[in-house]
Amino acid sequence: MSFKDKVVVITGAGNGIGKLAAQKFAENGAIVVLSDINGDNAEQSATEINENGGQAMAIKADVSNENDIDNMVSKVIDKYKTIDILINNAGFTRDFLIGKMTIDDWDAVINTSLKGCFLTTKYASPYMIENKAGKIINISSRAYLGNPGQANYSSAKAGIIGFTKAMAKELGRYSINVNCIAPGLTETAALKEHEKYEMIKERALKETPLRRLGQAEDVVNVMMFLASDQSSYITGDVLHVTGGRFG
Repeated sequence: MSFKDKVVVITGAGNGIGKLAAQKFAENGAIVVLSDINGDNAEQSATEINENGGQAMAIKADVSNENDIDNMVSKVIDKYKTIDILINNAGFTRDFLIGKMTIDDWDAVINTSLKGCFLTTKYASPYMIENKAGKIINISSRAYLGNPGQANYSSAKAGIIGFTKAMAKELGRYSINVNCIAPGLTETAALKEHEKYEMIKERALKETPLRRLGQAEDVVNVMMFLASDQSSYITGDVLHVTGGRFG
């Protein structure tokens, strides 16, 4: 798949799935903007892409901060004049049962995952509307179905699906496709570092029909499909990358 000279903005691109997505898009000709709250991680990832012959720029930004997103989009437009593809990937978990979950735990997760999608779309979409073309891909999670200890995360990821469907209807008239990916448990470095990794893995394998954990490549492959012309008649949809695990 070719993304030659397409400008792709990816949030949460300093590591994990976002970093791999940036690498793969760059390998296929895209100009990649890596946004992350950890500026050092974003810079290092962008440097690796540039050293391997790709085109990448890093921008430190907190997706829950309107000024940061306004500034980020302005920098992209100043340098590249357009945004062709936006991938809202930033997010994290902060798990507690409801009695122990603080307001800060709730706000931090909702603000990054859901408010972040809102802000990046708000500031990037006018340029897509002007071009009458664009792809927006929001990363939800199988957790939108509900997980104990994840009231904040499940709510944020369910909200992303509703946001995706609303934006698909609002922006479709401008030939902008807005879709969502809902990954299942994905074997990232962060998951492997979790203190209960082995228990989480064992349970997931029992409940997953394909009997393996998802890999970052599984999610990125779907991202690239949704960002390509091959998906031009798909919008407002949710593609599950769960190995068949829905419960």
